[in-house]
Amino acid sequence: MRFEVALPAAVSGEAGAPPRRRQTPGAKGKRRPYVRPGEAPPPRELRLDQAVRAHFPEASWSSVRELIKTAKVRVDDHVELDPGHPVRPGQTVELKLNAPRPSKAKLPESALVFLDNDLVVVEKPAGIASVPYEGDDAKPNKNEPSALNELVRDTILRSKQAIAQRGPKTPLGVVQRLDKETSGLIVFARSTRAKKHLQQQLRVHSVHRRYLALVQGDAPSGTLHSRLVQNRGDGKRGSTEREDLGREAITHVRVVERFGVATLVECQLETGRTHQIRIHLAEAGHSLLGERVYAPRDEQLLPAPRVMLHAAELGFEHPVTGRQLMFESQLPEDFNQQLRELRRITRESRL
Repeated sequence: MRFEVALPAAVSGEAGAPPRRRQTPGAKGKRRPYVRPGEAPPPRELRLDQAVRAHFPEASWSSVRELIKTAKVRVDDHVELDPGHPVRPGQTVELKLNAPRPSKAKLPESALVFLDNDLVVVEKPAGIASVPYEGDDAKPNKNEPSALNELVRDTILRSKQAIAQRGPKTPLGVVQRLDKETSGLIVFARSTRAKKHLQQQLRVHSVHRRYLALVQGDAPSGTLHSRLVQNRGDGKRGSTEREDLGREAITHVRVVERFGVATLVECQLETGRTHQIRIHLAEAGHSLLGERVYAPRDEQLLPAPRVMLHAAELGFEHPVTGRQLMFESQLPEDFNQQLRELRRITRESRL
């Protein structure tokens, strides 16, 4: 059962699915609603539960959300478990009532790229949060896979490596995070000493982090530099022109391959703010393929199964031995599939 998302004449104001409030940037603590002068423009996107119920008005809100949370709803052929996930006109929603509930995820031992007494470097798959629910992240869903740090801990316990048995009940120290849809390399600390040392390296920007991203349009190389705030005025993170607000963010961008309609770029972080690459590229007019949060609402993005961002390289000083460590990660299959399709389109356009 498939249908294309279309905006109704008026989006329901049902109490269980309120539109997200707009808020003004400012200090942490109280957040004030942001009110745009005059009449608000019509919405250009819907929550997923709103889109489904618009096609099945006889269904209750609770039943619609249960369908989504139990993996019976797909958006553009990708299972989506969040009822609040934004969808836009033209996207395809499919209901599969006989789809099985998602099973508890497991991380293969091969995902542990490096493991010793002090740290573990992991190959993170897309679709798994780095850590459990925190702050303004989406609330946890009992049907979603466990967070990555929990999966890594379980994988270490299953590991046959002798080093894995040291301190099995010690929680992993969170040093950095990758967005749920981002794949690639991430490090967790296994000791307090290692966590403090790695955090200090991040503070002084000595950790090497190189990402590969597929972005919309013909993007240039260059450096993107701004100050990022948690709320740019519409409830989303973004850049501000005020020098007394936010935190400095610097992203170095280098073109790797051009496809006309899209560009493969390398992004090297000088700072590591939340969603930094996604925000910088969207604000530069070249949103990541699959971007649903920061892309302008009127931008027609090329189809993609997720945000096409991969942490390809990670390098740092070992917190105990002082040895310089460098790790590389190959692109996952979904990313390579996007590249193959873009190369095919490029070849055909030249014929």
